[in-house]
Amino acid sequence: MNVYAIVALSVLTQMGLKGSKMLVALHAIDLGASPLAIGLLIALYSVFPMQLALFAGRVCDRSGVRRPMVLGSLGISAGLLVPAIYPHLAGLYVSAIIIGSATIFYQVSAQYTVGALGEGMARTRNFSVYSLGGSISGFIGPLLVGYAMEGAGKLATYGALAAIAAIPALVLLALRRIPMPRHQPGVGAQTPSALRLLANPDLKRAFMTSAVILTGLDLFNFYMPIYGRSLGFTPSTIGIILSMQAAAAFIVRLFLPRLVQRVGDERVLRWALLLAGGSYLAFPLASHPFALAGVAFVMGLSLGCGQPLTMQLTQRFAPPGRIGEAIGLRLTFNRLTQIAVPLVFGSLGTFGVYPVFWANSALLFSGSWVAARRTPHK
Repeated sequence: MNVYAIVALSVLTQMGLKGSKMLVALHAIDLGASPLAIGLLIALYSVFPMQLALFAGRVCDRSGVRRPMVLGSLGISAGLLVPAIYPHLAGLYVSAIIIGSATIFYQVSAQYTVGALGEGMARTRNFSVYSLGGSISGFIGPLLVGYAMEGAGKLATYGALAAIAAIPALVLLALRRIPMPRHQPGVGAQTPSALRLLANPDLKRAFMTSAVILTGLDLFNFYMPIYGRSLGFTPSTIGIILSMQAAAAFIVRLFLPRLVQRVGDERVLRWALLLAGGSYLAFPLASHPFALAGVAFVMGLSLGCGQPLTMQLTQRFAPPGRIGEAIGLRLTFNRLTQIAVPLVFGSLGTFGVYPVFWANSALLFSGSWVAARRTPHK
């Protein structure tokens, strides 16, 4: 199975994940949830994945990726059906837990597989293609949710996303005779503690930078609906603004391999995080849909560089035979940040969305400093 097939399947699962985040945020607002309650909802997407990420990586190293990918696809689909069956705030919390837990298995497996398809610049290109798929799902998901909510209602939208998210599992089961790519096994029978991976400073900085980038993306996807609703925007307008970020990420990822070859990955990460921090400073100052779409587009150009670079750096610096474990540890860092930050920012949200955006701007500027301190790769 080549990188394009993996990306095509990942687009469908990511549509379910990214569409659910906009959908549950708007649903929670309609149910009268406070900013703190919405912050808790955001954090629940990451509580159990933080504990499962390392396990999922070890499963990939030892047993392959097909079963965790099938489990992830079906789990996302099942989680999306919960609010359709029980459309209350408690149902949204349960949905977030199931979707987040299932997603971690699919994400670790997909990233492991993409990394196994090549080395060096080929790996950079493969992760750029994989990230293009993330941009496509990020563009289509919010648009689909916005227009489906207006045309068919929230419950039907949950059902549509659930059907889409289940397709990869059906495809993988139908093509189970086709082998999936694997990394070469490491030497030695014992598996050292995962925390010993943090002794590698390059790997640790890749984890930290990845966590900051993903936090920036997630907070935008969750708090933009809140901000848009406070300005009286319709779901379709909010969906269009969210999609601008994904459209910009798609564009920049087309040129990312050439940009990295010319400038270097450390410098690209540093300037991308600086630009993203500036975008978050500007966001609450805009109130017109066109202005917000423009800021979202700039944010997409900046944060769109970060994800593929941190994925490929993680696999480059990971020890042989522990690629999946390193991916899992990277995602553990991501989820730890995604638990703490929404709860803190949810408390800030009681004073409005302005402190949320500005605090995240400070976080992104700090991430730029961390990326600048990365030692030269070998």
